[in-house]
Amino acid sequence: MNADTEAAFVGCACINTRMAARALTRLYDEALAPSGVRITQFAVLAAVAFHGPFTMKALAKVLVMDRTTLTADLRPLEAQGFVTVVPGEDRRTRVVTITPRGREAVRAAAPLWQGVQARIEAGIGAPRLQALLSDLREVTALTQDA
Repeated sequence: MNADTEAAFVGCACINTRMAARALTRLYDEALAPSGVRITQFAVLAAVAFHGPFTMKALAKVLVMDRTTLTADLRPLEAQGFVTVVPGEDRRTRVVTITPRGREAVRAAAPLWQGVQARIEAGIGAPRLQALLSDLREVTALTQDA
């Protein structure tokens, strides 16, 4: 490995984003632990609570996930009674709906999630956080066109 390759590695958008994602996932999971919900579960529950119900295909698109991963992530949420997954109108689709118990899980986890959000904002400042979020949305959109 030469200096150019090392510099490219250090500047890799994917590697750096994945490292940040792992660190943030750990931070959010630790904070959300008292609620019994992990950040990956909270993301699914919040999406369905605020904008659902969704077909599996639409939810996967909103969360930028493949359907296989989403199916695996939904299994424990369904087992806990947080969501229902039922056949859609044409029977080829499946529809994800949040249950009252799922809404309560979101309500219980939300203040813990907000605490981490506030910690991150305090650490880097509101303008930098907003710029980061904007940049991440832009990068995500670029990858959807690829």
